[in-house]
Amino acid sequence: MSKKAASGRIRDTDNRGLKFQALADDLRRGILAGTWAVGAKLPTEAQLAAETGMSLTTVRRAFDELVQAEIVVRRQGAGSFVAGRQPVRRRSRFAVGVLLPDTQLYYPRVLQGIEETLSAQDVSLQLATYNYQPEREDPSIEFLVNSGVDGLILVPTLDGIADPQQRVRELAALHVPVVLLERSLMDLGPGDRTEHVCSDHQGGAYDAVSHLFALGHPRVALLTRTQTPTEPAIVAGYERAAADLGFAPLVFRALKQEWEAGAAEELLGQVRSAGVTAALVFGDREATLLEAAARRAGVRIPEDLALVSYDDELADLAEVPLTAVAPAKHRMGRMAAEILLRRLVEGDDCPIHQVRLRPRLVIRESCGAKRQSAQ
Repeated sequence: MSKKAASGRIRDTDNRGLKFQALADDLRRGILAGTWAVGAKLPTEAQLAAETGMSLTTVRRAFDELVQAEIVVRRQGAGSFVAGRQPVRRRSRFAVGVLLPDTQLYYPRVLQGIEETLSAQDVSLQLATYNYQPEREDPSIEFLVNSGVDGLILVPTLDGIADPQQRVRELAALHVPVVLLERSLMDLGPGDRTEHVCSDHQGGAYDAVSHLFALGHPRVALLTRTQTPTEPAIVAGYERAAADLGFAPLVFRALKQEWEAGAAEELLGQVRSAGVTAALVFGDREATLLEAAARRAGVRIPEDLALVSYDDELADLAEVPLTAVAPAKHRMGRMAAEILLRRLVEGDDCPIHQVRLRPRLVIRESCGAKRQSAQ
């Protein structure tokens, strides 16, 4: 991830007294995750003030806290830099390592749930990210294990690899307990002995299709961003809903780069040619691109085409706010941390936890439900 993007993720808070603390925490997490390496120059106070909307005084207080904690050093006339040696902290009750693909969009709320749960139990957290680059996973896990963590919460790559079962066996062979987050061996059924907390993406897709069908759309299409870990479950849930509701499935797939290169126009044309009046779109960005293509083509949302997006990260910011399937990200992180802590305390006496959280459907403008209820 770029340093600019990392700093842009920092969010303001309503509580003025906690603004500097929230900023300091975000910077600290970025340093721990390697966004800024030892000796790297941090964004200037003016840059962070402009990017976050915080006052220069608030930003300066955040830097002051990091300097006092010996995480950051100031150099007169040069700026602020990541300190060469991080301070030794007292040993907390446990230490937990967390491996995420990244800390953007989907995972900040997950991480917040993990952090809040661990902090409440006096458990320290060590974070690593691999930016969806599988070759970086093992070095990142090795870093976490070598840092002395007692257990791991991992979001590893299990799709698109030759032997997912072998990969899980490798992770289970680590000498600390492991809880998988948003990853499991779905095809194994009862043969899956991983401890995990996942979204029920099949259920989320099923509910979205059922919602559109109930609004009077006899056939619902699915448009996806393909080759992602979540897509197979969404397709499975969609196809099951189509079978249960009695219509032939219609699935359109495009890679992320194809969506960004203008695939929305072509897909919109295919959907309209098929006579479909409703679609589930994975994810929010793709649904927003489809909305824009519809506007350019004179297709009205939701009058001519009703939409539900999947993920609910940016759905409320769309030109026509998107009804969206919203996975329980914060609760997922919280439950993963709770399960790992229980495992650390109880050991083998603790039963294996395999948790699936069904997403909820957030109704906005794009599906037409509000207009129907108002009539």
